[in-house]
Amino acid sequence: MSESTDATDAAADRTGQTAPAADSADRTDSADPADAADAADPVDPAGQIAAGYAFTGPALDLGALLWDGACLPDRQIRIPLAMLNRHGLVAGATGTGKTKTLQLIAEQLSANGVPVFLADIKGDVSGITAPGTPGERIDERARDVAQSWEPTGFPGEFYSLGGIGPGIPVRSTVTAFGPVLMSKVLRLNQTQEQSLALIFHYADTKGLELIDLKDLRAVVAFLVSDQGKAELKGIGGLSTVTAGVILRALTAFEAQGATEFFGEPEFDTGEFLRTAADGRGVVSVLELPSVQDKPQLFSTFLMWLLADLYNDLPEVGDLDRPKLVFFFDEAHLLFNGASKAFLQSVTQTVRLIRSKGVGVFFVTQTPKDVPADVLGQLGNRVQHALRAFTPDDAKALKATVRTFPHSAYDLEELLTGLGTGEAVVTVLSESGAPTPVAATRLRAPQSLMGPIGAAGLERAVHASLLWSRYAEPVDRESAYERISAEQAAAEAQAEAAAAAAEAEEQAKAAEKESTRADGRGAPKSEPSLAEQVVGSGLFRSLARSIGTQLGREISRSVFGTARRRR
Repeated sequence: MSESTDATDAAADRTGQTAPAADSADRTDSADPADAADAADPVDPAGQIAAGYAFTGPALDLGALLWDGACLPDRQIRIPLAMLNRHGLVAGATGTGKTKTLQLIAEQLSANGVPVFLADIKGDVSGITAPGTPGERIDERARDVAQSWEPTGFPGEFYSLGGIGPGIPVRSTVTAFGPVLMSKVLRLNQTQEQSLALIFHYADTKGLELIDLKDLRAVVAFLVSDQGKAELKGIGGLSTVTAGVILRALTAFEAQGATEFFGEPEFDTGEFLRTAADGRGVVSVLELPSVQDKPQLFSTFLMWLLADLYNDLPEVGDLDRPKLVFFFDEAHLLFNGASKAFLQSVTQTVRLIRSKGVGVFFVTQTPKDVPADVLGQLGNRVQHALRAFTPDDAKALKATVRTFPHSAYDLEELLTGLGTGEAVVTVLSESGAPTPVAATRLRAPQSLMGPIGAAGLERAVHASLLWSRYAEPVDRESAYERISAEQAAAEAQAEAAAAAAEAEEQAKAAEKESTRADGRGAPKSEPSLAEQVVGSGLFRSLARSIGTQLGREISRSVFGTARRRR
């Protein structure tokens, strides 16, 4: 071990506290990794680890190296800015500091001109827009890691899913969402997915706009009605059984709150790529406390957001900094109960969206919360402490250790002994190779570590220039209104035709009666009792009444259950 480390240990023994090993003023961002590796003492493991983080280009500062019980402020742990689009994972048990870590990374991304998207499940990262509060603990952490801490707020916007909770409403139309994603969130099988694609195709060719879920319900119901059955006959048709499955799946989806998410004005995901007037990246915070018990709705939003960004953004390859990095906090809520099709979609999108300059970070409790195929795409890791109180915990700990590169640490012991705000880090170097595993005492965020309060959040939302663009829902004429109008017109036409036929019958009957009374024609045989009853106007009127009532009842159940945003 190096002399500096020995000195640090001695200081720690005298004071009972962790002492800094050296001053970090001589550290520069332009250090050559090769030179650093050559300069590192070959018998100094701490120096060898730190040499793996001496990058030449722009990098984010995560904190200072922990080695042999001491924090070494001159051994800084960093992540290259250009590698943030290689995705990442922030994991750890509850209360270990995961949220503060994503806040720390988001702040530095914003400061480097990179827009950030944060999915805030618990509602505790809204403080990123406000300056932090100085205090003794902050000062102590800054001294430990050689951080020049200054309270700083960052430019931000606050969003909500369809207006559920505070924030600028984020909505999508059913048409824009498309049949593939809709099939996945409705968990349809292959045959049902093909039928849904036919429904979307029919709506497109007939100019029936699918804005919200009641539009989709209306088209499905119409295509299995007597009037609409023939519409798809030439291209396969739609069975009543499949239509019933789709309608029931829509009902369950609505129960998750999806009615609020689909509608207009449709949100432009390009809003997440903005920078502020001072050049800093805008931090977009999606407030999700109101929907944390609706994982299917959250999953739907993620799928649409990733797919929409992927479709709209051009291929850019490897940039010197990402165009956008977004974090999904409490990722286990995202994957709980997710269908196989959903997981395949997320895996494919995460794999491909890197070339569009977008990085994705998942924040969760243990790596096993993230499916293996997705985990394999995450090149940057910040692992906070894990607990091993139960056999399942111990099994998860061993599985986590196996996901790290070979390390000079005893990771099983280390991961159970880390304090709050400490983590095991490995990232991708500028050459794309994994860096050495480094136990790290993380820097403190400079923004407020907590929510800004309901009143402050409300003011920020209404002060946004985007509020007037997206706040008020629009319910213009679309498939539901057009089909309802055509149905009403058809009913009115049928009523008019029936009334005309009845009037004609009555006129003929009156003419016959008049002829018989004048004695100008031979009397004809009287109709049977059944013929009199069936041919009577009362019977026909009753039959029409029953048919019309049944049609209206079907209309109410099919078209009228999905309610617009209140």
